[in-house]
Amino acid sequence: MATFPQLKTGAVAQYPVVRRGEFRNQTVRFMDGTDQRYRDSAAPRQSWQVSLSGLDETELAAIEEFFLANQGSFGSFAFTDPWDGHVYDDCSLAADGLSAAVVAEMRGATQLTVVRNR
Repeated sequence: MATFPQLKTGAVAQYPVVRRGEFRNQTVRFMDGTDQRYRDSAAPRQSWQVSLSGLDETELAAIEEFFLANQGSFGSFAFTDPWDGHVYDDCSLAADGLSAAVVAEMRGATQLTVVRNR
């Protein structure tokens, strides 16, 4: 299984890192105007917004190669939670597009959202 690439420092993200937990609730509305709510999953769906800046060419190329190897949001990989170090085996990228910028020499930047699959 593929693993989310680490920076030269060994980290997978830089500060600030945003971690979210969202419940997937559904609502069914009936003809009489009442509704019924239920949870679509047993646990919250976790996601991490990973912002990377100050990347050198090697680190930025590793992120781009990882993105292409996973075919955007299609692939699955292991991701280490930067908050507690727990490894989640079944994660994917949230988007099929990657925006990467090179501002100057040794100054690349990109932003990715990693989603834990259920």
